[in-house]
Amino acid sequence: MRRLPLSCLFALACALTGGAPALAAPLPPVSAFFETPHLSHVKISPKGSMVAMAVRQDDSTLAIEVRDADNPGKGTRLALVDNVNVGISDIHWINEKRLGYTLKNLRNNSTTLLDEFAIDVDGNERRHLISGSWNFQKEAPIGSLISSRTLPAGHMYVDSVHDGSDDILIAKFIWNNTEIMSESSRLYRLNTRTQRLTSAFEGSQPPAIKRWMTDNAAVPRIVTSRVGGRCTSFYRKPNDTTWTDIDSGECLGDGKRFTPLFFDGSDSVYVQAAHQGYGALYRYDLAAMKLDPEPVVSTPGFDFSGEPVIDFDSKRLLGLYLTTDANTTIWFNAALKADQAKIDAALPGINRINCAAHCLASPILLVRRETDRMPSEYVLYTRATGKMIGLGSIHPEIKAGQMGERSFHRYKARDGREIPVYVTLPVGKADAPRPAVVLVHGGPMVRGSSWEWDDEAAFLASRGYVVIQPEFRGGDGFGSAHLTAGFRQWGAAMQDDLADAAQWAVKQGWVDPGRIGIMGASYGGYATLIGLIKDPQLFRVGVAWAGVTDLGLMFTSSMSDATRENLDYSMRTTIGDPDTDAELFRKYSPLQRAGELKQPLLLAHGVDDKRVPLEHATRFYRAVKSNNPKVALITYDDEQHGWRKQETRLDFWKRVETFLDTNLKQ
Repeated sequence: MRRLPLSCLFALACALTGGAPALAAPLPPVSAFFETPHLSHVKISPKGSMVAMAVRQDDSTLAIEVRDADNPGKGTRLALVDNVNVGISDIHWINEKRLGYTLKNLRNNSTTLLDEFAIDVDGNERRHLISGSWNFQKEAPIGSLISSRTLPAGHMYVDSVHDGSDDILIAKFIWNNTEIMSESSRLYRLNTRTQRLTSAFEGSQPPAIKRWMTDNAAVPRIVTSRVGGRCTSFYRKPNDTTWTDIDSGECLGDGKRFTPLFFDGSDSVYVQAAHQGYGALYRYDLAAMKLDPEPVVSTPGFDFSGEPVIDFDSKRLLGLYLTTDANTTIWFNAALKADQAKIDAALPGINRINCAAHCLASPILLVRRETDRMPSEYVLYTRATGKMIGLGSIHPEIKAGQMGERSFHRYKARDGREIPVYVTLPVGKADAPRPAVVLVHGGPMVRGSSWEWDDEAAFLASRGYVVIQPEFRGGDGFGSAHLTAGFRQWGAAMQDDLADAAQWAVKQGWVDPGRIGIMGASYGGYATLIGLIKDPQLFRVGVAWAGVTDLGLMFTSSMSDATRENLDYSMRTTIGDPDTDAELFRKYSPLQRAGELKQPLLLAHGVDDKRVPLEHATRFYRAVKSNNPKVALITYDDEQHGWRKQETRLDFWKRVETFLDTNLKQ
């Protein structure tokens, strides 16, 4: 069985995984970037005595292992997972002696159903808590007096309770029998040994709950409901049976951005709220139902994006993980701030400390090290001695010296709006402008990237392409004005931002204007297709996977998993109304203008895609193929909206490499 490095003391040379190899060395293959990670889901136990992880074996199966934190060479294998048909979705500690893990059957057509298990760290007392199959029969076989306690599909793990018990929190989804997605949910406690299920609270609940928030004693205190395009936050006191409305507004477009995030142990909650056009972190007094006058943390130029570090002994906030242009950590606790300084002095890059539930008392910290040129590496740090032991890298074949550097910029679009963008340059000094790819993120109402390692950008840069990743208007994370400026701008101003990014990169001297491609998945696939049609003089080739091809079809496809709430409200706000905006839909739907697309195009789609059903790809392919022999369509069985299986990822990216080499590099 494969064992990852266990004894590497992280001096600088070791941290760089062997230093920079000669540039003439063979480039790492596609598999080095897109194989299932060698190491994943690494979690330190609540008291810091053990570390759990998924380890890829030589035969590509995954083993879930638990190792001693002070001697990682000693450990126990708890499960072996067939990586071809099953993926590990999560590993989580229930208490110091018990572990939970979530598996996803990659041949199950649902996008939400997961299997949940629990097991002791010595390998005993394994329980199948939740079935990920609708075909699972809860009743016992005829003639048996014992019924299965495994919960049927429609339940999902939410969180551990951090009180030392064997309990976890799970959500039960409520269905309306007409849609694939649930209309609401209810929260329960589940004992992972007895499998006894109890309600997490008493009393009724608001309708259409999409998000639960518990305090640091695992008591549900705040929920977010979404009805008729309005998002409402409700609050309850710990022992109350009624809920009080503390905030309500349009889910999109009002710039208010009031979002409860986490508790700090008192009767205060931290929320994201508007501050000078951006989302900032505020303290909200639940007793007074009042927001503090000034934010706790604001990040000018960026919406607050972060996670709390909570010590569940003291129930206090110790620090915050933040993302601006890159990841960072703010520590409010002096001891952990000092630990961070020592670790940063020894390990170049961005180091995120993980210390689980009993953070202050933990003798060993788990560190995830990140840079733009190296995939994540994991290190165990002993606080008393400063000793560091490396656990390994998620992609150990990658060498930093062969990888390009990433940088963050802002450029002005044609209407004067500043657009953030990440650029990854190939390694080495260029004698002339290089070929480039505009890599468009999906969503589109999400943030696309950060400075740290990006598999796709790193791979493309390793093959000699400048990779341009615009954070175009309509995406989250860069202020409410940036988000709302993209409403009803599919194919219009959102698309202009992508063309402007390519032209800006040309002006920097990085990019050959005659060798620019565009590619992306989902919305990025849509942007690729309309970009080839709208700007044929700029974009020479395109690669689109899981891409939208017709705006109207998003509202009418019988195979789509879009909920009625999304169809009637959010999609009409962000994309447009299929009735009143019919001309806009015609103008900016690639399918309606397929005859205009003449450049080389590679299309790919999952047969079981419910988010963007396969008919988007097949209709578009038929329409383009009649006038363009340079288009190809690949379909993948047992794949949904994005590539889940290793065999698919490797096949797809090998095809991308060949396609770009043939049509763009020269």
